Amino acid sequence: MDSERIRNVALVGHQGNGKTTLAEAMLYRAGVITRPGRVENGNTTLDTAPEERDRNQSLTLGLASFEWNAHRINLLDTPGYADFAGDALTALRVADVAVFVVDGVSGLQVNDELLWKAAADLAKPRLLFINKLDKERASFDRTLAGIRDHFGSGVEPVELPVGEAATFTGVADLLTDHVFLYDTGTAVEKDDVPADLAELEHTEHEHLVEDVVEIEDDLLARYLDGEEISVDELEHALRTGFLRGDLWPVLCGSAADAIAVDRLLEFVCHVAPSPPDVPAVEVHSGDTVVEVGCTAAGEPLTYVFKTQTDDYVGQVAFLKVLTGTLRADDVLHNPRTGGKERMHNLLRVVGNKYTAIDSAVAGDIVGAIKLSAVATGDTLSANGTPFVVPPVPHPQPVHGIAVNAQRASDEDKLATALAELVSDDPTLHVVRGGETGQTVLRGAGEVHVQVALAKLKRRYGVTVDTEPVKIAYREALRGPAQTEGRHKKQSGGHGQFGVAVVRFEPLERNAGFEFVDESKGGVVPKSLIPAVGRGISESMERGGSHGYPMVDLRAVLLDGKHHSVDSDEFSFRMAGALALKAAIDKVGTLVLEPIDHVEVTVPHELQGDVLADLSRRNGQIEGTEDAGSGEVTVIASVPESELVDYAIALRSMTHGRGRFTLVFSRYQESR
Repeated sequence: MDSERIRNVALVGHQGNGKTTLAEAMLYRAGVITRPGRVENGNTTLDTAPEERDRNQSLTLGLASFEWNAHRINLLDTPGYADFAGDALTALRVADVAVFVVDGVSGLQVNDELLWKAAADLAKPRLLFINKLDKERASFDRTLAGIRDHFGSGVEPVELPVGEAATFTGVADLLTDHVFLYDTGTAVEKDDVPADLAELEHTEHEHLVEDVVEIEDDLLARYLDGEEISVDELEHALRTGFLRGDLWPVLCGSAADAIAVDRLLEFVCHVAPSPPDVPAVEVHSGDTVVEVGCTAAGEPLTYVFKTQTDDYVGQVAFLKVLTGTLRADDVLHNPRTGGKERMHNLLRVVGNKYTAIDSAVAGDIVGAIKLSAVATGDTLSANGTPFVVPPVPHPQPVHGIAVNAQRASDEDKLATALAELVSDDPTLHVVRGGETGQTVLRGAGEVHVQVALAKLKRRYGVTVDTEPVKIAYREALRGPAQTEGRHKKQSGGHGQFGVAVVRFEPLERNAGFEFVDESKGGVVPKSLIPAVGRGISESMERGGSHGYPMVDLRAVLLDGKHHSVDSDEFSFRMAGALALKAAIDKVGTLVLEPIDHVEVTVPHELQGDVLADLSRRNGQIEGTEDAGSGEVTVIASVPESELVDYAIALRSMTHGRGRFTLVFSRYQESR
C-alpha cells in the first residue's frame, strides 16, 4: 500500500459516545468481522483487556488496521474517560485526522471540548460524527447547534439525517444531493431526497457550496459568475479547507446499527489527509531540530507510541513508520538505551489479532514483538542517524496510593511488575522508598490507579495492600539552646568517652544544616571534631520529638572533653547526638509541613468555586492568570496534606472541566 493511500484515524470523544461501537461497525462494514460485538457484552474487537470487559469501557488505546476501497485505514480507538486521556493525546499525536464521535442525545460533553482543544493545539484536521441518531431524544439539529456554539462557524455539515430516533433510516449527502437509505441493512443510494427533507436539504446544500467555494479563489469567481461547480471540484476544495483547518465537516449516523458508517469511511478515504499530506515531523538530532518528511525512500525512522503486554505473545510495540520503509529483520538503533533492536516480527494488528507482514512504508502503523528493551515513547532509527522524536506531553499523575505486596515473597515481583506497567503506560509513575519508606503508585485519577492494581493481580499474580500516602513532615528546633552531650562507657579494657558542648540555633526555612567549630585549646581533637557534626546530622535524620526529620539548624561546637585512650569517632558522634537530644528536650520542636505550588485551570465561571475550596484547604491564593479559551488559572500555595484527594474533588466540583498541576514549593510551620 502506497503512503498516499494510508489513512491514520483517531476516534476521540467523551466516555460513552460510542467510539468503540463505531470502530466495531467499521470493521463489520469492511468485512473484517462477520458480526459486530457490543461493549456491554464484553465482546468487541478492540476492548480486549479483562479490565475493559469488566467495566464495559475502553481503558487503553486500541489499534485496528484494515482495507477499505483500496485504502488502508489504521484506526486508533481511544478511551473517553478522563483518567485515561494520556492514550487519547497519544493517538492525536500519531493520527493524521481526528474523528470526534459526539453523542446525538446528550450533545457535546466535557471531554469532547478538552480533546478538541488538544487537537487544535496540534493543528490536527478534525471532523465530527454525530452518533446515536437512532436513539430516543436524539436530535441532529440540537447537537449541531451546540457544536457550533463551542467550536465556531467553521463547523460544516456535509450530511443530514433522514428521519430521527425510531424513524432514522439514512443520510442525505449535501455534496451530491443523493440519499443513502439503510432499511435493509446495507446502503441503497437514491437520487431523490424525501419530500419532507427536500427544502432543508436544498438550503443546506447551497450553504455548503457557498462556504466551500470561498476556499479557492477561482471557484468563487466562477460561482459568482453563475457557473455550476462540479461535485469533484467541491470535494477538492472541501479537502483543501479541511486540511488547512478552515472547515470541520460534520457527518452523522448510528454506530450501533451501522447506519452511514460506510459513508464515514468513504469520506475519510476521499477527504482526510494521507501521511504525506501532513506537515513534516520535527525530530531532535542532538541540539538540532530536523524536519522529517513522509517518504518511502531512505533509511527507516519509527516511533514507538504504545507498548502493551499480551498474555500470549508478550510485549507488543505499536510503531508508526515516520519515513523510509521498515522491513522484517531490519536492525534499528534505540538512542535511549544505546542498544540495537531487530525487527523479528512485523505485524498487522486488529485488536489482539496479529498477522505477520514483510514490510511497512512511511506513514503506516504496525506492531512488533520480541523487541528486547523498548518502552513507550522510544525512537528507533537506522544506525548513524540518532534522531529522537519528542515525547507526548502527558497530564501530571496527581492521585497516588501506597502499595505493599501482601506476601513478602512477592516484593521483588511487585517491583518488576510496577516497572512493566510504567513502561506500557507512561502516565503512571512509581516512587519507591524515600523518607516515608512507602512505594507510591500515582496516576491521573482514582480509576486509573485502581485499574493498574487490577492488572497487577491478573497479569503478574501480585496482590497488594494499599494505604494512604504519608506526608513527609519535618521538624525544626523551636528556639536556641546550649547543651552538653556526654557519652561515657566503661566495661573493662578500652572504653568510650566524649563530651561536646553545643549551641543550637534555628535557621531560616530551607536553609539546611550548618556545623561550625568554635572550640579552642584542643578540648576536642581536630580529627574528631567532624564526628560531632556527623552525630548531630544523623540524629536529625532519625527525627525530633514527633519522629520527623529535623531541618534548618546551625550547630556550633563551643567546648568539650576527651580522653587520650578512650575517645574515638564513635564517642563524639554519640556526644553530638546526645547534645541535640538535650536541646530538643529543653526547647521543643515545631512541626513543618510541605507546601505545594498549585495551578488550577478552570472555566471562568467556576473560578469562585475553586477559590473558595482552596481557601477551605488552608491554601494561600497568590493570583490568577487568563488561560485563554474562556479559562482562568488560579495560582496558590496549599499544604500537601490538603491535596491528597484533590484530583477527585476538583473533577467533581468542575464536572471534569478542571485540571491542575502541582510541584513542591517549601516547608512551613504546620497550622
